[in-house]
Amino acid sequence: MIDLEGYRANVGIIVSNGDGKLLWARRVGQDAWQFPQGGISMDETPREAMQRELHEELGLLPVDIEVIAQTQDWLRYRLPRHMLRRDSRPLCIGQKQIWFLLRLVGDEGRVHFDATEQPEFDGYRWVDYWLPVAEVVSFKRRVYRMALSEFARLIEPGESPQKRSC
Repeated sequence: MIDLEGYRANVGIIVSNGDGKLLWARRVGQDAWQFPQGGISMDETPREAMQRELHEELGLLPVDIEVIAQTQDWLRYRLPRHMLRRDSRPLCIGQKQIWFLLRLVGDEGRVHFDATEQPEFDGYRWVDYWLPVAEVVSFKRRVYRMALSEFARLIEPGESPQKRSC
């Protein structure tokens, strides 16, 4: 679903654990790491797309996570010129994303990458809260910083979420 400005509607997914670490996923066959993300279909809400993508990319179901928050608005990034598919119509110039902060409440062993025939990821690790901003591909850094900044007050690195009062 590409809007009139050329941005594809998308969701971004940040999964945290009880230690304030974030799930950082490795793209299949690459040394490229990112948060899970994916497009929103015409008949989906952002939350429905998040749940579908969570299952497709990490093998997790709604029972495995708790939704902590979502971004207040769309966060956008532009694709570098060399990544534009100029022969596709409408032309997609980037992504507009609603981001979700989730907490893994199920067993970590439920994370798996074979829920679809063509997995996007082949590994993951738990990382410090701000590390993804430095490690993600450069054109996504501003959006990662914006999403993590919006969620920072909700999860304190190193603090068990069960110890926080609401």
